[in-house]
Amino acid sequence: MKILPTDFDGQAIRRVYDESTETWWFSVIDMVQALTHTTYANRHWSDLKRKLAQDVGSETVNTF
Repeated sequence: MKILPTDFDGQAIRRVYDESTETWWFSVIDMVQALTHTTYANRHWSDLKRKLAQDVGSETVNTF
């Protein structure tokens, strides 16, 4: 798979296209950065994953 960056609101978002399933995959860290304008997107995402894990029925999936 090839990483194909795209632009969202002036921020670069990494993405890949899986031809076998015809699905786009986007970098969560890049999306968090673009939406929150934080300089600590990795920390923001890890905090969010921890909070979601505490909620019953919520889960995250790491694919990369």
